[in-house]
Amino acid sequence: MDRKIINPWTWQDQYGYVQANEVSGAQRVLYCSGQTANDAEGNPLHPGDMRAQITVALDNLETLLKAAGFSFADIVRLNIYTTDVDKFFENYDAFITRLAEGGCRHTGSLIGVARLAFPEMMIEVEATAAA
Repeated sequence: MDRKIINPWTWQDQYGYVQANEVSGAQRVLYCSGQTANDAEGNPLHPGDMRAQITVALDNLETLLKAAGFSFADIVRLNIYTTDVDKFFENYDAFITRLAEGGCRHTGSLIGVARLAFPEMMIEVEATAAA
């Protein structure tokens, strides 16, 4: 697989993402459902704690990726849904540091929503990976 990152500007670098990923020659593409801060039985974890929910949501995403033979480095698109954009940005370092350490160079959107599947949930991440 060949991946070409397209960044006509540089401002996005401070936020740890890219403007576009051009992928060619991919043999596999994985479309992941949104991952949240839930346990193995689907129960919501850490109500009211954005930082902890970010950590668990990324743990769950990483587990899903590994089960399919992918890693954070294979993510080409990552959409973030949150019920509190300000609180998300207060904890952005926990999010972007973890992804950067895993080699993730993703495109995506940050979307504020009224609520997620369970009222306790504050963040959901939805990824597409290619290899």
